[in-house]
Amino acid sequence: MSRVYNFSAGPAVLPEEVLKEAANEMLDYQGTGMSVMEMSHRSKIFEGILNEAEQDFRDLLKIPDNYKVLFLQGGAHLQFAMVPMNLMKNRVADYIVTGQWAKKAFKEAAIYGKANKIASSEDETFSYIPDCSDLPVSSDADYVYICENNTIYGTKFHKLPNTKGKILVSDVSSCFLSEPMDVTQYGLVYGGVQKNIGPAGMVIAIIREDLITEDTLPGTPTYMKYKIHAEANSLYNTPNAYCIYICGKVFKWIKNMGGLEAMKARNEKKAAILYDFLDSSQLFKGTVRKEDRSLMNVPFVTGSQEMDAKFVKEATKSGLVNLKGHRSVGGMRASIYNAMPLEGVKALVEFMKKFEEENR
Repeated sequence: MSRVYNFSAGPAVLPEEVLKEAANEMLDYQGTGMSVMEMSHRSKIFEGILNEAEQDFRDLLKIPDNYKVLFLQGGAHLQFAMVPMNLMKNRVADYIVTGQWAKKAFKEAAIYGKANKIASSEDETFSYIPDCSDLPVSSDADYVYICENNTIYGTKFHKLPNTKGKILVSDVSSCFLSEPMDVTQYGLVYGGVQKNIGPAGMVIAIIREDLITEDTLPGTPTYMKYKIHAEANSLYNTPNAYCIYICGKVFKWIKNMGGLEAMKARNEKKAAILYDFLDSSQLFKGTVRKEDRSLMNVPFVTGSQEMDAKFVKEATKSGLVNLKGHRSVGGMRASIYNAMPLEGVKALVEFMKKFEEENR
């Protein structure tokens, strides 16, 4: 069977070159006679894989030396607790709630201290990003938290909030490495890799060194301390070794594609094709304010649940898969991450045009 165009929000499409390379090395990684899956994480060979992956990642994002890069297990959900456990020194934090994941992080933080919701777009089903130029930032807040790109609702912070001097913490799971970012604007930035970088099961966190301290909340499990992982170079326990190996290959692929500037241009081109069609369509309609649209996740509807279901079913038959919207919102969603080729987006738009003609 030929490969489909996979619009899944995560786990998501990976570059074909990376998958082929990994397939070729599955039984024998560079003459070792074994797979990376079977290799000791304490071996020199794996240490080389890990260090090279981290260096390529640092190169892509131009990460300064005073930031640590941590490869952590547990996905973004674990970070909802790990962030307050490590950073909530005053037991106060401000949250900007622009979607499901920020909402979950906010609720989790409330377990550990006072979590303040200082802005939200829930009043319009998270279809926009609130004005964050002059927020009521708490004077005693330890940090201000955002989810930068909202996978379910297809919104993106195109301008970071004014935190009034407070540390900015950001979950970038669904826009990681899709465009350049200035790491120095953040105290901590993290993302699950399963959307834009690798297989499921890992988070990469970038954290400023001065925020990595022994001073965590009482009762914080050893595994949940950033300091433990920073001191052990992400090898405190057995890491998600195969995931790190695949991520390393994706970093090389992005470098070969021209880096993050080239990736941004490629992603803007893909998104424009889809958004331009949605803006001209009589049947399909985008659900996000134009100025807040994501380059990665594009939700759209027909206005009829029956028609939406028919579209998803027929699209799947045509090799355009995983277009069903998140169960909490319905409709459709096309996730067009880095590895989604331009041809995939063009094929989707052609199919949408045809479907519209047949279902007027």
